[in-house]
Amino acid sequence: MRFAHRPLRRAGLLLAILCLSLSAGAAEKARLQVDDYQIDVDLMPQTHRLTAKAKIKFTATDDINTAVFELHNAMRVNKVTDAGGKPLQSERVTQDSTIRVPLPAGLNKGQSSQLNFEYEGLLSDADDSPVEGLKLAHVGEDSVYLLYAGRWFPLMGYGVDRFTATINVTVPTGMKVIGSGASAARPATPAAPRAAGAGKSTYTFVWDRASFPGTILAGNYQEFKGVSGGMTVNVFFTPQHKAEGPAYADTAARESEYFASLYGPAPSRTLNLVELPTDTVPTAWAPEIAAITGNAVSPKTNYRLLANVISHQWWGVSLSPASKADMWLSDGFARYSEMRYVEFAAGQAGLEEAAKDMAVGALAYDNVPLAQVSKLDTFSPEFQSLVSDKGGMILHMLRWVLSDAVFDRTMRAFAMQYAGKSVTAEDFRKLAEGTSGQRLTAFFTQWLDSTGAPEFKNKYTIYRLGNNKGFRVSGQISQDLDLFSMPLELRVDTDGKTEMKRITVSGTESPYVVETFGKPRRITLDPYSRVLKNSPELKVRASILRGQQLVREGDLTEALKEFQKALDANKASSLAHYRIAEVFFLQKNYQSAANEYRESLNGDGDPRWTEVWSHIQLGKIFDVTGQRERATNEYRQALQTNDNTQGALDEARRFLQAPYSQNADRNGN
Repeated sequence: MRFAHRPLRRAGLLLAILCLSLSAGAAEKARLQVDDYQIDVDLMPQTHRLTAKAKIKFTATDDINTAVFELHNAMRVNKVTDAGGKPLQSERVTQDSTIRVPLPAGLNKGQSSQLNFEYEGLLSDADDSPVEGLKLAHVGEDSVYLLYAGRWFPLMGYGVDRFTATINVTVPTGMKVIGSGASAARPATPAAPRAAGAGKSTYTFVWDRASFPGTILAGNYQEFKGVSGGMTVNVFFTPQHKAEGPAYADTAARESEYFASLYGPAPSRTLNLVELPTDTVPTAWAPEIAAITGNAVSPKTNYRLLANVISHQWWGVSLSPASKADMWLSDGFARYSEMRYVEFAAGQAGLEEAAKDMAVGALAYDNVPLAQVSKLDTFSPEFQSLVSDKGGMILHMLRWVLSDAVFDRTMRAFAMQYAGKSVTAEDFRKLAEGTSGQRLTAFFTQWLDSTGAPEFKNKYTIYRLGNNKGFRVSGQISQDLDLFSMPLELRVDTDGKTEMKRITVSGTESPYVVETFGKPRRITLDPYSRVLKNSPELKVRASILRGQQLVREGDLTEALKEFQKALDANKASSLAHYRIAEVFFLQKNYQSAANEYRESLNGDGDPRWTEVWSHIQLGKIFDVTGQRERATNEYRQALQTNDNTQGALDEARRFLQAPYSQNADRNGN
């Protein structure tokens, strides 16, 4: 994640999040809308088998002769019938994970119909996943996760078409099942997909408000409860993390209450926080469900990750994007909701740091306008950076333009007025204009339809005023975007009182005048990082981010080129040296890796965690090369930093007790 700074152990985290970004990812334009599902699914964990029946009610959005559904390639369709039970032919197309069912009589636009599917398959690995390399559906003895993103049931309009559902899940007795909607276990009956044998129970989940209730989770969980402000959070963690359960329950309940205070009531007063296995994505959400991977559960509660996934109950479950181009209305809103909770928990300084992180992501791949992201691969780093980080930055800037009070009214009105509906960026613009009384066309055109961000330069002259009246600063702000227009804040630090002034930057040159009583000592543009802007520092971090993405994709050569760009801009960048060292470590080029870790220690120390982790990584290199005394010295120096970012001190203590071994490296480096 953007806030998880541990080395390559977290390498797949961002990519994994992409798979749960709801979007219209089907192979072709949807020509039907699924309205309702009735699904009976029988899970056999010992054999990884799933058998199911699905009754699908749908409406044609165009004249059609064939109904096309996405379905996990591991699922084999045994039978398809129409509403009257008449058998129909079906064709499996593995290239796009679809099932095509010809409709003998066709359907006219607006007509509704029903299809019944019977299917089965084994879900044990990622080989047939609809997203290559990502395991999104699994049936196993220890855990079961059937994520909506896994297309374990026939669906259309992924992430866009909202639907209702009744899902009956039959499992071995003793296995706890979580889905959308209240349920209690009952002895299984022959109504399940196959006649229930001894020792089975059935859970029924009914979600009668159109949304995305297609995620089922099951396992041997320890249960905890948190209550705050009328919101009940049920936590389902594995026995391994039972000690952390109460803290996560309380934090999730407080975050839910906080978001309810901002956006209005959640779609449900119940939220199930569920631990996911470590072999799947880091987060998932559905109505009444917020799921996080076990890797994210630690004694220090990961409140940022929780805030992001919980806020999707408003931005995704309650209202959702009308198209792929509107995805920022879900992921960007969740990203900024995370930032709002950071501000609530850590104050203004925390928000400023978080805004800088968002700005890096927003500009790392800013060569496509946000309004045109439908041209990008949904699961690419470019797509995610735009919809999540740039989407979040748009809200951050809009808050500055409107004022805190008006922005909060706008967000609450948007959440409540469009609850249970699909929304577009145009819907949001119109509502923001209505609540603020401002014309915002230029603002949204700048940030949705254009690319790039200004790089401000400030030239000024200070004059002493006569008769002891103080000083006047006469300056000019220049930047390279001719159509740019935004309010910008100036902070003037003086010998006495600090002066703040809000000015409008319009076009390439914008003059300003500020008068102060004390002599001005320093003038800072946008001191609280309220505007998305380029800077040498941001360009360095953007190059490093692109390099990290290339490492995750396995392209180490191109990754090194991006890291070198960062060093060309800032030769003292500790982060750039650290990332280069990681690549050399992966390649087992230990001498070069050690050199770069030392350069990181001798660099600018930004971010601070590079110091403790450089010492740890140097210790590992000395252990690998048989120099135990030098290794222990590095681990002790790591402990002296007193920096436990991502469990660094715990790691150092572990390797002080026993030498590092590549085979036992739980970080995956």
